[in-house]
Amino acid sequence: MAKKQPPVQKNETIELTFEDITHDGDGVGKVNGYPLFVPYALPGEKAKVKVIKVKKNFGFGKLLHINQVSEHRVEPPCDVYIQCGGCQLQHMSYEMQLELKRNQVISSMKKIGHIEHAPVHATIGMDDPWRYRNKVQIPVAHRHGELITGFYRKRSHEIIEGMDRCVITAEVNDRMVEAVRRMADRLGISAYDEKAHKGVLRHIMVRTGQATDETMIVLITRTEELPHADKLVKELHETYPQIKSIVQNVNKARTNVILGKKTKILWGEEYIYDNIGDIKFAISAKSFYQVNPPQTKKLYDKALEYANLTGGESVIVAYCGIGTISLFLAKQAKKVYGVEIVPEAIADAKENARLNNIDNVDFYVGEAEKVMPWWKAQGLSPDVIVVDPPRKGCEQNLLDAMIEMNPERIVYVSCNPATLARDLKILEEGGYETKQLQPVDMFPQTGHIECVAQLEKKM
Repeated sequence: MAKKQPPVQKNETIELTFEDITHDGDGVGKVNGYPLFVPYALPGEKAKVKVIKVKKNFGFGKLLHINQVSEHRVEPPCDVYIQCGGCQLQHMSYEMQLELKRNQVISSMKKIGHIEHAPVHATIGMDDPWRYRNKVQIPVAHRHGELITGFYRKRSHEIIEGMDRCVITAEVNDRMVEAVRRMADRLGISAYDEKAHKGVLRHIMVRTGQATDETMIVLITRTEELPHADKLVKELHETYPQIKSIVQNVNKARTNVILGKKTKILWGEEYIYDNIGDIKFAISAKSFYQVNPPQTKKLYDKALEYANLTGGESVIVAYCGIGTISLFLAKQAKKVYGVEIVPEAIADAKENARLNNIDNVDFYVGEAEKVMPWWKAQGLSPDVIVVDPPRKGCEQNLLDAMIEMNPERIVYVSCNPATLARDLKILEEGGYETKQLQPVDMFPQTGHIECVAQLEKKM
């Protein structure tokens, strides 16, 4: 039997009508049932498209000209939106972004989890979906005789020139990066050259407490010595009084990983502080801390609602990080047990509990899938288990441990609808029912979506 050929050829120019969109924001149009994925196209649009890649079951195209424009298309406010690729959805109205993210959760539940009985509520968005990030990490390079800063061009390690702002990060972060760049350039501090593995300054990181206006500058260097450090530090903190901490992080490795293991305080405090609701958090240079605290509050409020605590419950939090969600839960539970594999995160979690005078929470270093069976053997029987895993979701043995511990309720906080759906299916097979799901938009203008799921033990 003759092999069926795709109905389009590479480099062919075609007219295409878009009927769907991927979670990355690529428009989907079909030619005789053959899907073409085209960045920056929206459903309902008709456009001239150049076919750039053809595979057996699908292809990719490039948008040449839009003949019929969607009512949801907006003008991206970022000058380097196309080159950068960090925000995939700036060309889409915010209303459509929120609906897209809800549909992504619905689709994952149906296709992967085979879960259609649980309602997926409308995505909780932001009143102002711009300038929300409290942390920025910007690479440094040397070009045209001066230091330059900016994000890398999409799929490259080439810095985009002329980039002096990022429309999803706090304005103060833009100003701080530019101040460090300008001062370091004047002092003759060299930029890191990753090809030659020479030079000093690799990245500039800025962290800001949105509730406190406190700022931390982290200078990531290849070398132990930072030339003219005293002059740079003095000028920075004298010029910008909101700076409370200036830190050097040393990363000598040939690597794409930004932070190295060694950190030293050049001036000021080890921590800056921020609040989520009425809970205060200490943030160090290497702390994991949510980049969008106002939306984090909405996410955790929903997790708290789904936990349905009355004050007498024991709660386990797996992947507890620096204790953010654990401390929220501790306000309404009898006892909270947090477990996390990263020792530095647990140290931060204990410090945050002390900072807030919360003494009904214990934090443990270890793999949740190993610690939880040990807890069970010690007689710990939780009423509620809360999990907040990384994108890859929960390991099978952790899901088994959760089912074995037999809590009344499970609250699953997820940053990946696909692995959430996969894990919910396993938990449902283990005797739990998914009651409802709440998407929360933590990262406007991007394809990422957080979601909270509530599960209850089947009667």
